[in-house]
Amino acid sequence: MSRPTGAPARVARVLLEGGPQTAAALAERLGLSTTAVRRHLDTLVDAGHVEAGERAPYGPQAGRAVIRGRGRPARVYSVSATGRESFESAYDDLAVGALRFLGESVGPAAIAAFASQRVIELEKRYSPSLADVATADRAAALVEALNADGYAASLSVGANDSTAQICQHHCPVAHVATEFPALCDAETEAFGLLLGTHVTRLATLAHGDGVCTTLVSRTPSATASRLTASPAQPQEVLS
Repeated sequence: MSRPTGAPARVARVLLEGGPQTAAALAERLGLSTTAVRRHLDTLVDAGHVEAGERAPYGPQAGRAVIRGRGRPARVYSVSATGRESFESAYDDLAVGALRFLGESVGPAAIAAFASQRVIELEKRYSPSLADVATADRAAALVEALNADGYAASLSVGANDSTAQICQHHCPVAHVATEFPALCDAETEAFGLLLGTHVTRLATLAHGDGVCTTLVSRTPSATASRLTASPAQPQEVLS
């Protein structure tokens, strides 16, 4: 399926980055009329790139109906699995092929070593954004940093303030992680180290879920964060 272009592509990108939204919310963000946005949404829905319903299928507003005038629920739009696929980069097949070759030529230890290196790289990339942030505020800072890299992330804090959820509506490596889930495990491990607390991955785009969801404990972990420590060394792969 071809990728949307022009104004519909702008609408789809805002949905991808911001999660499920109503036509009115999209119009406000894009500076367009609601009528124009609905027209573009109809095009996207007809093409299979976007889905519509009365409740958000994922994200902070998941399961909640948005009420408009006279108690009628507004339609909530979200990017479909097909729509997300159309935005994926063309190098996914090359990356999968490279990892397959690495695993077949060297063995499973090579994939494990690659995943360990991925943990280190994620720590190095996001540590500067979190280094001077209080532990309780690191999740929000991490979400902001992830958004800068196109993960379309959001943060939802639990009612008792003891847990939070980081939702990623887009993942640049989702297609690769479908075959190599060690990449998801590496990201989860890096999140725990960066946030200095226990995290649990509840859902992933790579597994076919509508969003990557990470449950974050708001209680600091007994294991210190490595933000100020020397990063661990990747596993060695025997030649």
